[in-house]
Amino acid sequence: MCAFWLGACPFSVWIGKRFLGKDIRDFGDANPGAINVFRAGGRKLGFLAVILDIAKGVPFVALAYLFFELPGVIVLAVALSAIFGHAFSPLLRLRGGKSIAVTFGVLLALPQHEILLVFTVFMLLGFLFIETDGWRVMPGLAGSLAYLIITTGNSWESLFMLCVLVIFAVKHYNELQTVPRLRLRIINWLQSRRRVT
Repeated sequence: MCAFWLGACPFSVWIGKRFLGKDIRDFGDANPGAINVFRAGGRKLGFLAVILDIAKGVPFVALAYLFFELPGVIVLAVALSAIFGHAFSPLLRLRGGKSIAVTFGVLLALPQHEILLVFTVFMLLGFLFIETDGWRVMPGLAGSLAYLIITTGNSWESLFMLCVLVIFAVKHYNELQTVPRLRLRIINWLQSRRRVT
């Protein structure tokens, strides 16, 4: 419950109102996340918002695992509640953020650090090669889920990642209805490099 309510705290919206005097949801994709703090005109405040959104996913997951030594399934439930709180914040009438930063924080706190590594690598590949925002984040989750199924089979970790994938699909639903566009400049650059060598 504590993880959910910390996840539900819209730090980016509060930062925008307090320090920029703006509602960040009036910018970009109208998302109450850290990216729109950047768009509203605050680079330093944008980085602060990113750090706070990542930090929301860490404390209660780390406490559940390290301090209370709860079973893995409970730790994953705490982790999922932090992401769910951010995505469907009651403080924003259930219109929360897209959950990318808080998911990173949760994966940072979980003891299975290889999931964070796989998530990060595939997410970076998505941002490098895919132009459509909604589709950019999906490779991180899909890659992590595939990795978990291959290495652990039907495990609680796989179920956790599947739940996060569903949350992301709901939050990016409109963008995912379009066919993903590839970044042709990067693909052309790679092809030209191949020709040179």
